[in-house]
Amino acid sequence: MDDRLSAFAASRCQRRRRVFLVRGIGGIAHGSSRFTQDVDLVYRRSEQNMARIVEAFAPLSPYLRGAPPGLPFQFDMATLQQGLNFTLTTNVGAIDLLGEIPGGNYETLISHTQVMTIFDVDCTCLDLKTLIRVKRAAGRPKDLEAIAELETIAAERAGDDVWSASRLVKI
Repeated sequence: MDDRLSAFAASRCQRRRRVFLVRGIGGIAHGSSRFTQDVDLVYRRSEQNMARIVEAFAPLSPYLRGAPPGLPFQFDMATLQQGLNFTLTTNVGAIDLLGEIPGGNYETLISHTQVMTIFDVDCTCLDLKTLIRVKRAAGRPKDLEAIAELETIAAERAGDDVWSASRLVKI
């Protein structure tokens, strides 16, 4: 992952924007060894927070990832209000800005977060149990593959080697 993307993600956690990290970076924060090429942020959809997000993203030249070059796209307040989830390419890397994920949105998931140090900055991430739950709800092959590793991490933290081994055999 580009160091500029890592720095951007970390700075978003540190400032007044109401976002938290999920998916790949969230897994890495909990000890996953899986590689990710983007940053996934779940954001609060309040008007004040969306205005802050638009301001923060402006210098990054966000554009819809996978859209043909030249397609008119402006990442502004109106766009953010009319959309929900955005997969963006920026001048620091790929960022998924998510108003909702399988398993919830900012308001329903924020109580299942914890502060973790990532890139030497305190960031808000989903707790491990909830990260596993939302990955299972997403049902994407790459999420289902990651669950085995995350469940092993959870079992090791709980000191339950028998549970860890039995889960690996069942998968």
